[in-house]
Amino acid sequence: MADAGAPPEMSKRAAEKARKKAEAAAKKAAQKSEAALRPKPAASSTPANIFEEGWLKRVYNEKPVKEVRTRFPPEPNGYLHIGHAKAIAVNFGFAKNYDGICILRFDDTNPAKEEEKYFTSIKEMVSWLGFSPHQITHSSDNFDKLYELAEEMIKKDKGYVCHCTKEEVNRQRGENKGGERFACSHRDRPIEESLTEFRAMRDGKYKAGEALLRMKQSLVDQNEGNPQMWDLAAYRVVEKNHHHRTGGKWKIYPTYDFTHCICDALENISHSLCTTEFQQSRISYDWLLEILDMKVPKSEEKGPMQREYGRLNVEGTILSKRRIAMLVEGCTVETKNADGTTSTKTIPPAVRGWDDPRLYTLVALRRRGIPAQALLSFVQELGVTDALTSIQTVRLENTVRKYLERNVPRLSLILDPIRIVVEDLPEDQAGELSVPFDPKKPEGDKRTVTYSSTVYIDRSDFREEDDPNFFRLAPGKTVGLLNLPFAVRATTFTKDAEGKVTEIRATKVEGEKPKAYIHWVDARPGFHHTVVAREYNAIFKAEEPNGLDWKNGGYADDLNPNSEVLHKGAVVEKGLDVLTAKQDTKPAGGSDALVRFQAMRTAYFCIDPEREGDNVVLNRIVTLKEDKDK
Repeated sequence: MADAGAPPEMSKRAAEKARKKAEAAAKKAAQKSEAALRPKPAASSTPANIFEEGWLKRVYNEKPVKEVRTRFPPEPNGYLHIGHAKAIAVNFGFAKNYDGICILRFDDTNPAKEEEKYFTSIKEMVSWLGFSPHQITHSSDNFDKLYELAEEMIKKDKGYVCHCTKEEVNRQRGENKGGERFACSHRDRPIEESLTEFRAMRDGKYKAGEALLRMKQSLVDQNEGNPQMWDLAAYRVVEKNHHHRTGGKWKIYPTYDFTHCICDALENISHSLCTTEFQQSRISYDWLLEILDMKVPKSEEKGPMQREYGRLNVEGTILSKRRIAMLVEGCTVETKNADGTTSTKTIPPAVRGWDDPRLYTLVALRRRGIPAQALLSFVQELGVTDALTSIQTVRLENTVRKYLERNVPRLSLILDPIRIVVEDLPEDQAGELSVPFDPKKPEGDKRTVTYSSTVYIDRSDFREEDDPNFFRLAPGKTVGLLNLPFAVRATTFTKDAEGKVTEIRATKVEGEKPKAYIHWVDARPGFHHTVVAREYNAIFKAEEPNGLDWKNGGYADDLNPNSEVLHKGAVVEKGLDVLTAKQDTKPAGGSDALVRFQAMRTAYFCIDPEREGDNVVLNRIVTLKEDKDK
């Protein structure tokens, strides 16, 4: 009922407003009812396919081909790191998704830095991640053809032999204090003269640094802002020139900028996928193929197409080969003192090798126990774009943790054991239980767990003095032992000369539900394994170790003394034998021969390939929960 004192026009406005509001509410209700009647799409439990959406899908649509052909082209001069896992996943995965092929091509054009161990390791890492190359090739397979094409480039007046020093070349390129670019004095030498000089390079007339073949691009064009077009080197003389495959045949070797695009064309690569650090190289990549008639200008119908995605960078780690080498091998640095004298400082190795689990090389991640499929899931979760993907290590650990939670069994591991003697449990009442490896799958695989009047618990589960906020074991306090039908109450404890608790005496408690349960291991000889457990933390105290002083060795002052924590007297239940016996002895694609398990209430571990004396060595993969300090 309208207010008797309100003006008539106000009553009309209020009524109109109420009518419109009612209509809007009715319309909304009708739309909601209609939406409820529409069939809902089935929820998908599978993750998004990075090759069917976003950047990779656009790249595929940009160049429709009968057969997708990609390549993974590592340099065999070092061990691959976590960033290469993304490159492997992208190149092999892209080809696989579109029913194509991927070639593993070793870019072996620098014999001074290449070793057989790197070739072997790279092949192992590709296989470990679950991929099989359609073919394994080498840039050196094409050395004869590359040389022939270099002469063809000279004959087309698109190449010339230069005798300038490295410093002179830099000045020509305007790279000293931003000066103007200018031509090399040899740039316009006659074609025949450059051919003669190039053949002289081939035949060993010149030493390293005395001659190089350069591409005649756009060095003198001051409007060309891309340094990849400022007369790049195509061939150089290499001092240590004995090649692992071609022996001493060649004194000269092609550069990456000359080799890569030509090998792509010779192998009929359709999509040359690389990281954005090569984005500026796309113009020189296309330029060289076009002048050699291996690509149709401004068309992708003939010749490969280069496209660039953002590389993967992991914060808080070192991925540089040179810097990892300093950690692995140690180094000697010289510094100048204020008085003009020189001091020499020798820094010892900080890790045991390139596969030390504290590193982020792929061989190290595998040894630490990171499953290959978890690593691929990590790449899948990050996706692929043309932006740099810089992530913290905790994101990788979270992905690994989720994978292990679903895929590994559980065992009892005591890192710092204290013996408990249950005084009212006679020795002849020792027994055994059948316990599932996964408590969420009670009908799944089981192992036999033995118990007796003497068991080990972890030192962290006992306190000498009671605390109302501490729910585990203390004098006069009761705690449950996982899977056992009784609890125990601590009565007394003994210490050694250093004041360290060595044994706890307890009594059996039945019919009382404890507030907490702890894990344990049968302490009788022969009913457990003594192992060495290694816990891994960050190598450096700094959050960004790349910013440390590497030139003068200052990085050594920031090394974390607790990057590896050893538990040499750890004990694990005998169920470990069951896992070891079930494990395949030969690695399969996308897998390995490591035994992994969840140590209850502790962390995820794997068995290291090597032993310490007679003892098994366990590597901590990740903690059970994210470390808040990270």
